[in-house]
Amino acid sequence: MELVVQFQVLNQSCQCLAWKPCPVVAWGAESQHVVAGYSDGTIRVFSVSRTEMELKMHPHAVAVTAVAYSTDGEMILSGSKDGLVAVSSPRTGMTIRILADHKGSPITVLQCTRKQYHDFGVEGGELWLTTSSDRRVSVWASDWLKNKCELLDWLSFPAPDSPKGLDILPPSLAAFCPWEPGTLVYVGFGMQKEALFYSLRKKQVVEKISLPYFATALSLSPAARFMAVGFGERLLRLLRCPASDPQDYAGHDDTVHLCRFAPSGRCLLTASHSAVLVWELTG
Repeated sequence: MELVVQFQVLNQSCQCLAWKPCPVVAWGAESQHVVAGYSDGTIRVFSVSRTEMELKMHPHAVAVTAVAYSTDGEMILSGSKDGLVAVSSPRTGMTIRILADHKGSPITVLQCTRKQYHDFGVEGGELWLTTSSDRRVSVWASDWLKNKCELLDWLSFPAPDSPKGLDILPPSLAAFCPWEPGTLVYVGFGMQKEALFYSLRKKQVVEKISLPYFATALSLSPAARFMAVGFGERLLRLLRCPASDPQDYAGHDDTVHLCRFAPSGRCLLTASHSAVLVWELTG
């Protein structure tokens, strides 16, 4: 539990980051890269093993709010405060595509998953989703080597006109469900406080899980049917899916704004204003 490496960028705030996916071979020092998005619209790639910045790109005119690697690590997807999504190559440093479908609303989530085109009748070896703060989610099928990118689905979630008792709207968050292929989970400000499971094949919501408050953080375990949800009420809820008796945990000093399962599923990391907690899942 000690600080190993630290990267500092002066006069800019880091808004988001993502690890480069591990190659199929054993984890090696050469694969330890992280990409970070900054308030000036730049993204930077850092080598952890060499403790240096390898690449700086400037695909956005405003702050970068979400960033993700493609599943093979060959492309970087970044989303900005103005709703634009850029696809950039870390090999060449060039931005090869700009998507304006969410223009006007900050991007809150970008996530990629490996899927074959025949799963949904479209061409591409990868699915990815982007979510914006206006409660819209788009799902895409891509083959970056062939420069192909096709819109697979577009979701819009309704919400009341005038939120009562909410000074700041909770974020719109979505994630692919690891244990239900072709399904994504969505939480956000809406008509009800709930998590929605949406099937890309059936084009409909197939399950709803009630929540005590509007969610501020979401993570799905890659190793078991567990979902972690954070709330502005300093609460963390752990759910086994299908919905069972939830387990609630206190301990945060403020809004739980981040939760992430480890790839093994045995640990859960959560963060609030001035605290980072690591939870161990037992049994």
